[in-house]
Amino acid sequence: MAKLTYSKATERLDEIMHEIENEQLDVDTLTDTLKEAKKLIDFCKQRLYDVDKSIREMTDEQSETTF
Repeated sequence: MAKLTYSKATERLDEIMHEIENEQLDVDTLTDTLKEAKKLIDFCKQRLYDVDKSIREMTDEQSETTF
């Protein structure tokens, strides 16, 4: 299985939203699909947090070196 990326996760979330909006999910798969969506959302949140943290650290380092 290929490594999950933010882009792949959001693409899959878009697919899931489309399936929900068009009532393409049946009762038998609904719970599993929603669990998958939750995991993808958690992954995206963590990825955004990590990127934000890295950017803050880099900008903090940059501001420290300019003084």
